Amino acid sequence: MQIIDGKATSLVIQQEIKELVEQRIAQGQKRPHLAAIIVGDNPASRAYVGHKIKACERVGFQSTLVECSDNIQESELLAEVEALNQDDAIDGFIVQLPLPDHIDEQKVLEAVTPTKDVDGFHPVNAGRLSLGLPGFQPATPAGIIELLKRYGIETSGKHAVIIGRSAIVGTPMTLLLSRNAQPGNCTVTMCHSRTQNLAEITRSADILVAAIGRAHFVTKDMVKPGAIVIDVGINRIPDPSKKSGARLTGDVDYDAVAEVAGHITPVPGGVGPMTIAMLLRNTLDASASS
Repeated sequence: MQIIDGKATSLVIQQEIKELVEQRIAQGQKRPHLAAIIVGDNPASRAYVGHKIKACERVGFQSTLVECSDNIQESELLAEVEALNQDDAIDGFIVQLPLPDHIDEQKVLEAVTPTKDVDGFHPVNAGRLSLGLPGFQPATPAGIIELLKRYGIETSGKHAVIIGRSAIVGTPMTLLLSRNAQPGNCTVTMCHSRTQNLAEITRSADILVAAIGRAHFVTKDMVKPGAIVIDVGINRIPDPSKKSGARLTGDVDYDAVAEVAGHITPVPGGVGPMTIAMLLRNTLDASASS
């Protein structure tokens, strides 16, 4: 069994991006600039945004954080989005999710201009992905593809099973693994909460991607020996041994599944850091085309 180390791979990619930024600056080009809008004081959201800002510093990007109170009106938030759309100094920006219940998340995401949508969530970018056209890909699926590529994992002709059908992970992951590319050329089965005989399907997977948001949902008996297991889940569970009283774990029962898997991503340290690396890469691309 080989651990797929997303943290180490992400740092390698960030070093590559840093070198490209330094080359561009030396040639008189502008420094890439990533902005983030955060609403409220959700601790997880603040931690995620903090990681992204630190990553910007590592690679030599400028970064801007727009902080909004959790009682901000939808119209006011849309005005903040439009201000970033119109700001030529900003190459790309994200709106950190989740948003408060009184705000329509989809409406806000659709307000981001597609050429600055480095999260890859706008319908234009989603449509371009579905057609196999260039565009910003959602960072988590893109990060998984990059891990498969850098670890030299053969995907052509393999059966990939995706557990989860979200627009952020499950659906784009299905498209990326089925496209005529390397990594790609998989036969893909998408499973979800209504799928019957789930374990029977997952046991046939050469590549299993768990993105369902339920701690330790994937157990050892659900995994084909030698399978590539990609754990997208980030779940907080009680742990009295930790100072905070909780720890992060994935959708996969890691210790048990690691006994049969050929490759596996840990949580933390697997897919999460790759998401940040791909967000930076999207921003670099946005900067080059602006």
